[in-house]
Amino acid sequence: MIKHILLLLAIALPTAARAADPVEFGVGAFPFERPSGWQWVVPSSPMRKAQLAVPGQDGPAEVTFFHFGAGQGGGVQANVDRWFGQFQDAKTSQSREMAGRTGVTIVRATGNFLSGMPGGPTTPMPGYALLGAILESPEGDVFVKMTGPAATVASAGEAFLKMVNDAGAR
Repeated sequence: MIKHILLLLAIALPTAARAADPVEFGVGAFPFERPSGWQWVVPSSPMRKAQLAVPGQDGPAEVTFFHFGAGQGGGVQANVDRWFGQFQDAKTSQSREMAGRTGVTIVRATGNFLSGMPGGPTTPMPGYALLGAILESPEGDVFVKMTGPAATVASAGEAFLKMVNDAGAR
């Protein structure tokens, strides 16, 4: 009888643990707050410090967070160029803002996203978009990138920018 109860608890635990997914989490020097309706995802790579899923009518978008430490991960422009390089026939833009005392580079791209690992095979994803932010810090920049169907990224853009700006301003 006790074995059956323990088995039922073990089966139910992953569901119960999902309720404990963090709303607030840190990446590098920055405290982020997960926007309402966005889902916490266990990072699919050890390079990712956090990962979120954004629901959308045309399909979900993925938000990934990277931090490599001081002087690591390449410079701001090298990452912007790499992100733009993940698109074909893209419309792109880049701007720099301040969130409190934090310099933030905002990156946008729409077009055919080439999904896959850098240097490996890619899968073209037409009608995709990227909204990215690079938060500058002496402790190492933090790279935040949302990719997915253009309509999903566009509808989540305001929440993404608020999340990034709030983290940079703290």
